[in-house]
Amino acid sequence: MGMYVARRLLNYAILLFVAISLSYLLAATQLNPRALYEVQNPPLDPVAIEASLREKNLSDNVPLLQRYWTWLTDIVLHWDWGQGPRGGDVNAEVSRRIWVSLRLITIGSLVGIVTGVVIGAWTATRQYKPSDRFFTASSLFLLSVPSFVIASVLQVWATDLNDATGIRFFEFVGETGAVGSYPAAWLVDRLQHLLLPTIVLILLNAAFFSRIQRNLMLDSLGADYVRTARAKGLRRAKAVMKHALRTSLIPTGTYFAFSVATLFTGATFMEIIFSFHGMGEYGVTTILGQDVNGAVAVAAFSGVCVLVGAVLADIMVAILDPRVRLG
Repeated sequence: MGMYVARRLLNYAILLFVAISLSYLLAATQLNPRALYEVQNPPLDPVAIEASLREKNLSDNVPLLQRYWTWLTDIVLHWDWGQGPRGGDVNAEVSRRIWVSLRLITIGSLVGIVTGVVIGAWTATRQYKPSDRFFTASSLFLLSVPSFVIASVLQVWATDLNDATGIRFFEFVGETGAVGSYPAAWLVDRLQHLLLPTIVLILLNAAFFSRIQRNLMLDSLGADYVRTARAKGLRRAKAVMKHALRTSLIPTGTYFAFSVATLFTGATFMEIIFSFHGMGEYGVTTILGQDVNGAVAVAAFSGVCVLVGAVLADIMVAILDPRVRLG
């Protein structure tokens, strides 16, 4: 297992380096930090603009490969991802926003994925029955509606519920708000702000994974090895659990690993709608703000997430499928 994971990790690391380097070259040629200074009123001194850009390694008057080498050596030697065009340390910003995204997505994503797998596997064993049709219609409805629409509708419902009860049970603007003076008030406040986005993430992930797991489970239930096991006298429940479910979980494990890893930057709508200043929002902000270093840092973090997801997927497939060679 160790050698198998090490080989896969080396391959992914090389691809990650190439992807991050290309991201820098793309951002450095397409984003224009100088434009942020040139639109200032009153106009700034061009000499001062050039000095500021050179200090941050953002000047387009410096050859591209020279800027790339400076950026790369700063990362390798000092783990310094640079500064934004208006100042601000990229390292500090990314470090802060990672934990914001982690708090936002962890519970909703994991609960939603597990719920979707359970529902998908269960409805596959009850094909075309009322329960199967109900969950199929519900999941297709949720998947057909954009996530920001679902989040906005739930915000309206939450507001109406708060007004009807006279209790602000739901809080959905930012990570925290006015904290009371009772014991553990900070924890209650955090949970109130997390509740609504968590519900949205659970619904979306459960709908998506229930569709995947149901289809995979149906394929497994109709496979020859399951029918053979049943013909040999194996009880249906045991044949489903031991053969069909385990086999269908192999591709689901790949979806699971990649989806968890990429949710850090994929929950952009959730972060913007609920005012959580995480990595997804930061990615949009850096592009709009012509922030080369910040945009590349977000791309690099996304690449690391994909790498982690790929390694987790390989490990999960190796555990679930004994045919995979680990030597």
